Amino acid sequence: MPHNHGKEDDLIYDWNRVGGPAMPAHPIALDDETLRDGLQGPSVTDPPLEMKMKILRAMDVLGIQTADVGLPGAGPKATADSAALCRQIVEEKLAIRPNCAARTMVKDIEPISRIAASAGIPVEACLFIGSSAIRQHAEDWSIDLLLQRTEESIAFAVKEGLPVMYVTEDTSRAHPETLRRLYSTAIRCGARRLCVTDTVGHATPHGAGQVVRFVVSIAAESGGDIGVD
Repeated sequence: MPHNHGKEDDLIYDWNRVGGPAMPAHPIALDDETLRDGLQGPSVTDPPLEMKMKILRAMDVLGIQTADVGLPGAGPKATADSAALCRQIVEEKLAIRPNCAARTMVKDIEPISRIAASAGIPVEACLFIGSSAIRQHAEDWSIDLLLQRTEESIAFAVKEGLPVMYVTEDTSRAHPETLRRLYSTAIRCGARRLCVTDTVGHATPHGAGQVVRFVVSIAAESGGDIGVD
């Protein structure tokens, strides 16, 4: 049972602490994707750079650890804004760390490498690829193609000195063996974070827990220090 430690404990009985610690055993960090141009719809407006910089400062004040500052592969404006936000982190001495989204394609990763070099800070490349069978069917992708793109893109990013987060789209509807092959390949090629996604809002709380536990087990089997998003 919890012990009383002052007036607050007299007023509040904290059932969250009964039978174990209130917080998970592993630390939890937050990665904010607000600044990415990933919202796809006719009513979405890409904010001006000044607003993005203000949002980034607010994230830093809140203590958010990492921020997706854009998808440079989307074009010159996305590249310029991402670069400006990375420079802001350096110039304003913000604690938040930047990352950029990219398809598993060299042409998406190249501008991230240039941004990291110009800003003088590490910029994590978040490389995403579809993983569910229905996505493979819709795009006419084979598992061999997915593995090839995974290997080529991560190898290039690592060669360029970029830390890599490997993102599987539609993870919550993907077959376990497909996920095992993709994640194992990504780790072998140098990815240090694995990102689980519920792209179409399919997962229930139970399902989310199941897929995260499965991915955590793959990360643990690798023997490396692999983070799970």
